[in-house]
Amino acid sequence: MEPDFRGDADHHDGTSDATPGGYADSRRPGELVFTILLTIGSGALLWNAYGIAGFEALSSPGAIPMATAAVMLISSIIILVKTARLKLVANETMSKDILPWLVIVMFVLLVAFGIALKPLGFIPTAAIFLILSMKLMARRSWPVTLLIALGSLVVIWLIFRIVFTVLLPAGIVPEAEFIQYFRDLFSAGGDA
Repeated sequence: MEPDFRGDADHHDGTSDATPGGYADSRRPGELVFTILLTIGSGALLWNAYGIAGFEALSSPGAIPMATAAVMLISSIIILVKTARLKLVANETMSKDILPWLVIVMFVLLVAFGIALKPLGFIPTAAIFLILSMKLMARRSWPVTLLIALGSLVVIWLIFRIVFTVLLPAGIVPEAEFIQYFRDLFSAGGDA
């Protein structure tokens, strides 16, 4: 990326800062930590691949996973060395440019969604997630947020549960009883 393309004047103007190549002679905040984690992960994958069958022969079950993990490890070490030699970009911070608070909050909401899905069920968990995430990101009034979130939830539920008959975690909402009630209601109306 050209050095005069970025800077405080055009910083966060809505354009993407993920241009291939990034900064040619410097690294962004968090980049070194990411490459270290990538190297550790590649090493762990190589160790696990070795645990499949050891290094007995090229035709052993672990040969392809070990070769793939070895290429990953070698590549990540090369990237780590190159990244460690670069100087840090002066006008960017981790909290403002790379991992802002909204990204962290959305990550926490997604993890909470996954944890609460089984005990609470799809409908209340998805309702809470959609309401909170839409309120945080759109910053609209509560009536608008509730209308859009709950309306979206009804559409999602109808498509997946009724049209495609996907079994969603029921949890605390007696979903099957509601479906049976409406089936009985419509079938009774059709018999009369």
